[in-house]
Amino acid sequence: MLFLAGMLLLVPALLFPQEAPPNDPVTQESLKFARIYGLLQEHYVDPINPDHAIFDGAIRPMLNTLDPFSAFFDRQQFKQLQEQTRGEALGFGSILYVQPGKVLVLQTAQGSPSWRAGLGPGDQIVEVNGERLAQLDFQSLIRLLQRSRSHPVQLGILHPGKTELQYVRLVPREVNLPTVDSAFVFPAEQIGYIHVSGFDAKTTEEVRDAVEKLGGSKLKGLLLDLRNNHGGVVATAVGVASLFLRPNMPVLTMRGRGVPTESYSTTASPVHFNMPMVVLVNGDTASAAELLTAALEEHDRAVVAGEPSYGKGVVENLIPLSDHTGLALTVAQYFTPSGRSIQRRLPGTALAHADRGIGKSTDFHTDDGRPISAGGGITPDVIIPPRTIDPWEVFLDEHGLFTDFASQYITYHADVKKSFEPDADAMTEFHTYLTSHQVRVPPEYWAGDQEYLKLRIKMEVLSLVFGLNAANEVEVKGDPQVQQALQLFPRVSEILKGPLPTSTMHVKKVADRGKSGMDILQAGNTR
Repeated sequence: MLFLAGMLLLVPALLFPQEAPPNDPVTQESLKFARIYGLLQEHYVDPINPDHAIFDGAIRPMLNTLDPFSAFFDRQQFKQLQEQTRGEALGFGSILYVQPGKVLVLQTAQGSPSWRAGLGPGDQIVEVNGERLAQLDFQSLIRLLQRSRSHPVQLGILHPGKTELQYVRLVPREVNLPTVDSAFVFPAEQIGYIHVSGFDAKTTEEVRDAVEKLGGSKLKGLLLDLRNNHGGVVATAVGVASLFLRPNMPVLTMRGRGVPTESYSTTASPVHFNMPMVVLVNGDTASAAELLTAALEEHDRAVVAGEPSYGKGVVENLIPLSDHTGLALTVAQYFTPSGRSIQRRLPGTALAHADRGIGKSTDFHTDDGRPISAGGGITPDVIIPPRTIDPWEVFLDEHGLFTDFASQYITYHADVKKSFEPDADAMTEFHTYLTSHQVRVPPEYWAGDQEYLKLRIKMEVLSLVFGLNAANEVEVKGDPQVQQALQLFPRVSEILKGPLPTSTMHVKKVADRGKSGMDILQAGNTR
């Protein structure tokens, strides 16, 4: 008998097998779930959607009790994750700016369907398959764009300065998703800058090619920006480390209940870079990005600057399941070359008492003897706070007013050049634009925010005329964290030499010649 909603229900005995099932714990727990699910399927008031009941009602809540990183992926999510790991995605190769009723093209990937159709920065998508985007609410617009990326579509395009629509037909295809999304040289300092957004199968090659293109060994320094890099494929982080460290230098040790303890080291790279390095991190630098940072830090190869990193020192295996679904399951904790863990403790999860390091050691040092802390991410050698944004600037950003103004500006100023700088006339136009759109312009903010306002206007105008790369370069060069990081290069050797604990001296350690584990890492340890 079973009580449901206050009523007595007689349940057929055949729902409860009488034969003794296997006695192992997995089978016993599985039978509990199967019995309850069988009752729901047969007796619940309405038919049950199996995917919703099992995926959303059972599997995801179960994983949530473990840690924040183990996760279940339905068919669409698993497909997208596999695409990201390969560095590819099905689509048209466009980066779009979307707000209610308006979609602007910011960039198209070379060779992509959008690029071949002639779409470029500043183009406005007005129609999708005959449906006017201006008539859709924001959620409907997002759903339409998401549906469209995997099917042939006809777009109505309005080019800047034009009044008639151009219609183009796009057929989706696999498009590369580069992880090195910004790379250029500061000419006065002869220092290269590279931002890596994540680690997929192609990142090592992308980083190598970017450094060589910027000048390679001729550079006087390299600023490696890993801010907002959430990680990715661990093997790729080892590969990138191999570009800057000597072969056979330890990068990490992995240890877990169900996997053997293994140490992984750098491999011989066809190209090796020796220029001074500064690595820039923040609170969104996580996982494989922290792993790379720790290896460069502990081998005294780079100065770490910025803000403390996120603190994710565990590795997930990506496990394919039936029905084209998948499971990311935390299987191991990783430890840096010195043996420390950077995993921050997460109360209420299985990581509430994560190991601080291999063995009982609580004191960790770089190869040259500098003390470093364990747990809670990576603490930079030099703390550099980010730019502070006042509430009015946040409002303008969140409402897309810089981009909207830039779209209007290039309509009336068709001769914008890469040397564009917002002058007094441009700022007057912006002020008039804001007031005509009923946006209050507080005098104290208008006067005090001129530098930031000009930077954002320049970024958005160049983005819509020359693409995101031009805008990214402007943004980076105007970033106070980057500006202060550049000033560290004359002091890199000095910073890497100290300070040391009392009564100690700099003695360079010989790196252990550990076994490389590239094949194992490439087999599926991710994030």
